[in-house]
Amino acid sequence: MSAFFTTPASQRKRKRSEAPSAIVSKKRNISSTQRSNAPRSRKEREESISGSESPDDDTYNQNIAGQGEQTSSSEAEDETAADKRLRLAERYLENIREEVDDAGFDAADIDRDLIAERLKEDVAETKGKLYRHIASNLDFEAATYTFFRGDQHAVTGVATCAPYAYTISKDITVIKWEIPTPSSSSTSSNLKNGTARPTNITCRRRPTKVAFAKGNKNKTDDPKYLGHTAAILSIAVSSSGTYLATGDASARLIIWNATTLIPLKVFTHHRSAVTSLSFRRGTHQLFSASADRTVKIWSADELAYVETLFGHQDSVLSVVGGLEGKGGQEICVSVGGRDRTARLWKVVEESQLVFRGGGTARSKALHAIRKHHYEDSNLNGNTKSASQSLRTGHRDDEEDEAQAYTEGSIDTIALLDAATFVTGSDNGSLSLWSIHKKKPMFTLPLAHGRDPPLPASDMSADADAALKGVKGPKLPRWITALATVPYADLILSASWDGWLRCWKVGSEKRTIEEIGVVGRVPVQHPSQPGDAEIEGNERILKGVVNGISVFERGDRGKDGLCVVAAIGKEHRLGRWMRNMGRNGAVLFEIPRKDGIDYGENEEDEDR
Repeated sequence: MSAFFTTPASQRKRKRSEAPSAIVSKKRNISSTQRSNAPRSRKEREESISGSESPDDDTYNQNIAGQGEQTSSSEAEDETAADKRLRLAERYLENIREEVDDAGFDAADIDRDLIAERLKEDVAETKGKLYRHIASNLDFEAATYTFFRGDQHAVTGVATCAPYAYTISKDITVIKWEIPTPSSSSTSSNLKNGTARPTNITCRRRPTKVAFAKGNKNKTDDPKYLGHTAAILSIAVSSSGTYLATGDASARLIIWNATTLIPLKVFTHHRSAVTSLSFRRGTHQLFSASADRTVKIWSADELAYVETLFGHQDSVLSVVGGLEGKGGQEICVSVGGRDRTARLWKVVEESQLVFRGGGTARSKALHAIRKHHYEDSNLNGNTKSASQSLRTGHRDDEEDEAQAYTEGSIDTIALLDAATFVTGSDNGSLSLWSIHKKKPMFTLPLAHGRDPPLPASDMSADADAALKGVKGPKLPRWITALATVPYADLILSASWDGWLRCWKVGSEKRTIEEIGVVGRVPVQHPSQPGDAEIEGNERILKGVVNGISVFERGDRGKDGLCVVAAIGKEHRLGRWMRNMGRNGAVLFEIPRKDGIDYGENEEDEDR
């Protein structure tokens, strides 16, 4: 046995460092610097001079640096709590200065504006509050769009994690696409009609197919089969781009390697179709909603089931995981379809908050109808002001004033921040909610207008029904897809009216304001979204929009917004509507207002 373990501690000798210590001795108030001032012999001076160029100098300097760190650490141990907070604050400000210095800003502007604004944003994001007002800075009308598709069946969902997009379809396929990065140039210009105009997005190439996976309907009874056996209805990708999750109509939930599209695990815990999936932002915690009226929690890292949340009284049609940060606790929100409730689940506390819908917006219905009619007229070249038109009104709309559409099902939900969310319903209403109120703070009815009146032949068995003046009702278009940007005031919604509509949360965070539609309006005559005069070639999104996914270009969206919409000839959950358009997906590139692209949009060849 070594003598080190047998020798008493009092007799052990400690090995001293060869380098001179810079720490002041406790017994003698003499530092190494003071010792170095003592006269040395001529021989010692000559040896120190002759050895100054030796490689040992690097080792000496490293030892001195290490001793300096020890000194700073010993000083940090002696500092008070107030001194520590001050030191950390100074270090934080220095890091921000270095970060913004790389962008080439003036130091005075950094101190006065940028640092103060960044501090406000960090505090707001930590608390989970909506703080980003980006809706007014985006030029939605100048957005370019590109259609792409991988098969002939309806695309039922889309998920994005820059620079990739993932689409699913009723053909039991999962496709990974690489989205091209648009090149930005402040000096480039397009010559159109002899006028030079600035461009912001000069790249409109279609996404490239990277990976592909297809299921098999004949493997329903094979428990070892790692694939889908029915139409895929839901999809989600983690914010890190590591895991992809998909769910189908046969209650199978699969977690994939998002890079290679190799299935990692198949779960069959649900008893009915998996209708919605969502990862909690910034984590690999997965939430799944099902027609079996439950919400389940999964761990993608461990490929394991965690917990089941009970409470909904009908099929859970949409679920969204919480956001990251202090305000983004371990929560999720979901909507239960025909039970007309939205629920916020507090996983750690094992509790839930119930928000009840089901009301009507009778007093606002007429205003919304008129607003859509005349604002769309202005988009298409009508010079009459919207406010003047709203005061004048329309005879047909006066007849519809008494007709209010009751909310029968809440189908979609999206989070704005840790305390605010928005829902879309089958009566076409868009509702803004706060976790502090059980009823919606604001409801915007008929967000996507109404369908044309049903023909008389569909309303009556009488052969002369049309001659007798039988008139069918105008049914509202329900909201089939919703998307938001975390902690921002922007809301995107879609139905089957052919447009991706943009909304803004009011400055007081209690109202929803309409911004417009994404993309140019190519028609030159006024039309109303709910009228029969809208032709197929006027729409950008020809079909039912089954999903929307959005991500920001650049740091905090400084290069614009990228939006991908999944469209199909029929709804993802049924076949109530047939031949509504085409199957595929549309990629939108929305620039900021400081640079606008006036180029033409790229259309598919088999349009």
